[in-house]
Amino acid sequence: MVVSSTSVLPVMESFYTIQGEGAHTGKAAFFIRLAGCDVGCTWCDVKGSWNAEEHPSIPIHKLLADSLLHPADIVVITGGEPCMYDLSELLNGLRQSGKQSHIETSGAYKLRGEADWVCVSPKKFKKPLPEMISLADELKVVVYHPSDLEWAESFLKDVKPSCQLFLQPEFGKSNKMAQLIVEYVKNNPIWRISLQTHKTLDIP
Repeated sequence: MVVSSTSVLPVMESFYTIQGEGAHTGKAAFFIRLAGCDVGCTWCDVKGSWNAEEHPSIPIHKLLADSLLHPADIVVITGGEPCMYDLSELLNGLRQSGKQSHIETSGAYKLRGEADWVCVSPKKFKKPLPEMISLADELKVVVYHPSDLEWAESFLKDVKPSCQLFLQPEFGKSNKMAQLIVEYVKNNPIWRISLQTHKTLDIP
């Protein structure tokens, strides 16, 4: 379901914290978690975001004002699946206010608007659009099963040369899976390991 342009967006939560994973790990950021997702990952840790009707619609001008209350330059728009919505008004507003917009998406929907950083985390449950893989500044593949490593390699033909490549063990999987990823990266050093440090450090 693609939602047309609107001056409000369904928001599960917004909060100021530290980016816990991927290329910008350790950086302070204001997060806007949009509600609504039809990708349906069985291991999703924010299933409460799936039904947009369970969450309030917040005016975009309010989200922009809230982002200015914090000193960090980065504003992460995540979900749910944020690209279900037309984000052009929000992204334009962030740019005008001097903020850097980071999108976290499965790539299942086309991005409407221009972001400063696009992290695509493709999911087998609803495969990404090739144009979103080619747009990615960061490709972050969650590894739930050994077969996911081969699946991750299938995207390499479509990413741009500057795209940063990450393999991330699904949080809570056995140490055996983590060791598999370590050995894989040692043998395929174009990849890096991403860990959900906000969970291990208990950062809200």
